[in-house]
Amino acid sequence: MGLVQAVKGAVGGVLADQWKDFYTVPTGLPSTAALFAAVPQGTNAGRGSNTSGSSNIISNGSKIVVPEGYGLLLFQDGAITAFVAEPGGYEWRSDDLNSQSIFAGDGLVSTFIKQSWERFKFGGQPGSQQAAFFVSLKELPDNRFGTQSEIYWDDAFLNTQVGAVTRGSYTLKIVDPILFVKNFVPASYLRPGQVFDFTDMDNAAATQLFNEVVGSLAPAFSLYSNDPSKGNRITKLQQDSIGFAQSLSAAVEQAYQWKSDRGLAIVKTAIVSIEYDANTRELLKTVQRADALSDSRGNSNLQASVAQGIQSAGENGGAAGLVGVGMASGMFGAGSLQQPAAPAADDPVAKLKKAKEMLDLGLITQGDYDALKAKALGL
Repeated sequence: MGLVQAVKGAVGGVLADQWKDFYTVPTGLPSTAALFAAVPQGTNAGRGSNTSGSSNIISNGSKIVVPEGYGLLLFQDGAITAFVAEPGGYEWRSDDLNSQSIFAGDGLVSTFIKQSWERFKFGGQPGSQQAAFFVSLKELPDNRFGTQSEIYWDDAFLNTQVGAVTRGSYTLKIVDPILFVKNFVPASYLRPGQVFDFTDMDNAAATQLFNEVVGSLAPAFSLYSNDPSKGNRITKLQQDSIGFAQSLSAAVEQAYQWKSDRGLAIVKTAIVSIEYDANTRELLKTVQRADALSDSRGNSNLQASVAQGIQSAGENGGAAGLVGVGMASGMFGAGSLQQPAAPAADDPVAKLKKAKEMLDLGLITQGDYDALKAKALGL
């Protein structure tokens, strides 16, 4: 009975595998799907009857359509045999005996007799395995990262160590599909019906990438903020999605060789939040105050302070007011005070004493002192 069933299965399988088929993308895929098997169309709108073919055999003459944004990987007995990166329709051709079809002009003897005999030796199953997989060449979104506690790095601009808790997301791209499949994708995903998704929390390989990104955040922040060619500050991180992505990609490459070993690269980042620790927040406040007093804005603030001092001196009167004005105006250089206000006291000796003190302090010039002296003495 076993012999009869094997022969029946072998012949039946050969007949079913003669049909050409149409392979396409499976339905219901998430936008974050990275790798998945091409599926035969079988039936379409009630037409077609190729529903009994072997799941691991692609008949010669079958057509595979590669959509935009995807590449096609071909497998023969577990090995990658070809890769297609251009969209379009392609016809499957293989020298493997199990792929030969009378509909593809491969002949009757090779197609039926030889295939049946080979399958009989494997209990009615084809002694070969063929597969076609689509791999995404697009940016894959919604890959998230986050830290539960502060991470620390040395910041050249602040000239000290800074710390923060951060979270965000990044887009990932498969830049070398062959490296990606050979060195990173688990074998359990290289079969029909399985979808490799970086955002799948049950995907252990994706979880490993998450942990490696978190471990690379501190070096990435350091690379970004310490780049002398950019003059970057940590306060610009949330505004520069591509610049920080380059730093993060460089950090994971240096530590984990994503691109050279796995064919992966980080393209863009979106930092949702950065919560600096208390010391860093104080440093940033100091930097903000320094920025506000720098360059032309600083001069404007200083001139406003001097104007306020002159106004106060005019309102208060007396030598104390003049001293305040002199100290403010002294920031711009001695001699800017042309006409000191008259002392409140009528005693000419007191006036001259105050004027001499101002001269000694550099608040007025010798010419100013001589003018005050002449006025006090009524000359």
